[in-house]
Amino acid sequence: MANIKSSKKRALTNEKRRIRNVARRSELKTWTRKVEDALASKDVKGAQENLRVAVSKIARAKGKGLLKANTAARKMSQLAKKVAAATRA
Repeated sequence: MANIKSSKKRALTNEKRRIRNVARRSELKTWTRKVEDALASKDVKGAQENLRVAVSKIARAKGKGLLKANTAARKMSQLAKKVAAATRA
């Protein structure tokens, strides 16, 4: 642990942010999995609803600096592409 007061505060703040980021990252994975599970079970309507939430979560993570812009765009695009293919089929 640091000795300087500001360093101690920074260490505590970093830990709080790390925990928050882990939770957000986990939530992204959960919603992505929900979309893919709905597609696997041929539930197109459920996949579309979950996609809407997943895209929102990804965009929010991008805004919070959890994901880089291109990574967020790629994840949203890949999910949307899968759902669109299932809708057409």
